[in-house]
Amino acid sequence: MNLNLKNPIAFFDLEATGTNIATDRIVEVSVVKLHPGGEKEIYTKRVNPGVSIPLESSLIHGIYDADVKDSPSFKDISRELMSFFDSADLSGFNVLKYDIPLLTEEFHRAGLEFHLDKRNLLDAQKIFHLMEKRNLSSAYKFYCDKTLENAHSAEADTLATLEVFEAQVLKYLGSEAEDLKGNKLGVFENDMKKIHDLVNTNMVDLAGRFVLDSQGIEVFNFGKHKGKPVSTVLSEEPGYYDWMMRGDFPVDTKRKLTQIKLRGFQQ
Repeated sequence: MNLNLKNPIAFFDLEATGTNIATDRIVEVSVVKLHPGGEKEIYTKRVNPGVSIPLESSLIHGIYDADVKDSPSFKDISRELMSFFDSADLSGFNVLKYDIPLLTEEFHRAGLEFHLDKRNLLDAQKIFHLMEKRNLSSAYKFYCDKTLENAHSAEADTLATLEVFEAQVLKYLGSEAEDLKGNKLGVFENDMKKIHDLVNTNMVDLAGRFVLDSQGIEVFNFGKHKGKPVSTVLSEEPGYYDWMMRGDFPVDTKRKLTQIKLRGFQQ
């Protein structure tokens, strides 16, 4: 199908040192620019972020410090990249929440303003979520090929969920599960403990304030200490524990925080 284009569309993806828009840096940018006539231009560059790339990020995108030590900085490529994006609408997968804000930050640090007001922003992930519903009724239709009657009735929803779960186990039995980055997590089996481990790979607390990094260490997943080991922060900044315990955090999060703190005393 030929897209009906008035402007070029720049489909792009960024790899970075992490996921914090304000502080992390780009290590690779790739843009495919589709013109109204159908021709394509591709721009791909590795970027030296000027800081060390955390191991957990390198394990996801495969780019290590040695791979970018001789690469240009973002500022070095900023003007040619800005020119490549010139007059193009923007598209990608999850670009609204991540790639566009990160790109805008990097341009700003390079002394350039990346204006969005005259561009169409076309996030493929938002279209996916908009058109392919991710609610119980949709799951019931997809896995069981049935229409959910009395949706939002507690009993009807519960019975439907049971059928969906049984159908999921049957459908995925023996299949390899992967995360969004293509990392293999394990084989789906008819074993509840193994299913738990598969779907909650890096979970620490229910609210997701802490997660396990690639080494299995609990790290903060929010705020100024995001990505840092919880035990290290509690040791170096004891007041942070008190701040969290007084704060508006769920009971489960506070319980996990206390467990990590007490474990540190026992070591």
